[in-house]
Amino acid sequence: MREARRREGSYLLRSNVAGSDPAQLRAFYLLLVEVEQAFKELKGDLAIRPIYRQTDERIEAHIFVAFLAYWLQVTLKQRLRSLAPGLTPRSVLEKMAAIQMVDVYLPTTDGRTVTLSRYTEPEANQAILLQQLKLSLPAQPPPRITAAEVPGSA
Repeated sequence: MREARRREGSYLLRSNVAGSDPAQLRAFYLLLVEVEQAFKELKGDLAIRPIYRQTDERIEAHIFVAFLAYWLQVTLKQRLRSLAPGLTPRSVLEKMAAIQMVDVYLPTTDGRTVTLSRYTEPEANQAILLQQLKLSLPAQPPPRITAAEVPGSA
């Protein structure tokens, strides 16, 4: 029992690499843990799954978008660590998912269309979270007016 208590909070690394500095092996192991965690987050939280692409450009674009998503998640995690400890990126994204962007199309009497792009106003708990993270939503975009289509021009 004393032996078990003495080992609590510690772990043993076993390696087939001989003659290396133990501190360097530990650093490699911690790096491996971080990489495995990154792949776990890519598969879980970001829901990135294998997608089969046909061209090199599309493959590179898919990898780029996945990397950007991961980078944003890591950035959010670091921001949460300093400004809102105890929150996870997943919980913040779930809470903020209720804020949506909506396009409202209003036809005019002269055949044009006014498009109002609006996001929903944050609820009280979302506003508090935005304030805690020192973030603010952008201003509502101005309305867009599109001209009437000329018959036969399509």
